[in-house]
Amino acid sequence: MLEPLSPLAEKIATLLKARGETVAVVEGSGGGLISAALLSQAGASAYYLGGSIVYTAPAFKALTRIDPATLRNRKIRSATEDYAALMAEDVRTAHGANWGLCESGASGPTGNPYGDPAGHTALAVAGPLPATRTLRTGSDDRIANMQAFAEAGLQLFLEPLEKNIGARSG
Repeated sequence: MLEPLSPLAEKIATLLKARGETVAVVEGSGGGLISAALLSQAGASAYYLGGSIVYTAPAFKALTRIDPATLRNRKIRSATEDYAALMAEDVRTAHGANWGLCESGASGPTGNPYGDPAGHTALAVAGPLPATRTLRTGSDDRIANMQAFAEAGLQLFLEPLEKNIGARSG
């Protein structure tokens, strides 16, 4: 599952190491594939500070510093770009990283309790050049969706990294 992600992860690793920048990752329905891809690169300890898989409400409570009341008050639910952006910023801040990356969705074979279909995920990058994106694969193939979510997350992260070439952040 990691081999197709390697070229993106390698580009990300090269840019982060060259600039001395770091990333922290929080994932959901992708099951840790983004982290695995980043960690599969030689020298990952230079840029990868940590990550977590927030797949359930108890995991959210245990692994984030976000008060659930914040979500209620701001009318934010998981698997949305607003949620992913909040989570990306939380993981970035918690780890003291230059960049935070989040994926939150429904890999399948069914959708989530909020009405999003299988194959739906929201992605976000926090840091010097924040970005968000929603992906809908139209598929209920759990494994294929997990792979697609990880690839889309890495691609979303690579885009601001490439635009930020030469900049020192943090």
